[in-house]
Amino acid sequence: MDRLIAKIRERLATISVGALILFLAYHVVFGANGLLVYRQKRQQSHQIQQQIESVQHQNEALEKQIKALKSDPQAIEKEARESLHYARPGEVVYTLPAPSHSATPAGK
Repeated sequence: MDRLIAKIRERLATISVGALILFLAYHVVFGANGLLVYRQKRQQSHQIQQQIESVQHQNEALEKQIKALKSDPQAIEKEARESLHYARPGEVVYTLPAPSHSATPAGK
């Protein structure tokens, strides 16, 4: 009788430990801070880091442009020509009409 009770206790202990291991494994993989969430957060972190680097490069380029516009007459002239469509005396500026998106060529 004692042997039977010991064997049943041993089986219950084994089943309990197995269930606990399965529960912990499920939690480690699928839990709120599990491996799947960790991988997703790591991927998001990598994307955000790339965005930060891109914005930093844009910021550096804009700082160079600002510095040039404050001190370089050629940069000022270039900006005025491009954005304000200025021209020097004797120059002719040709502007093309913007393409209309509603009209499509026949046959295409």
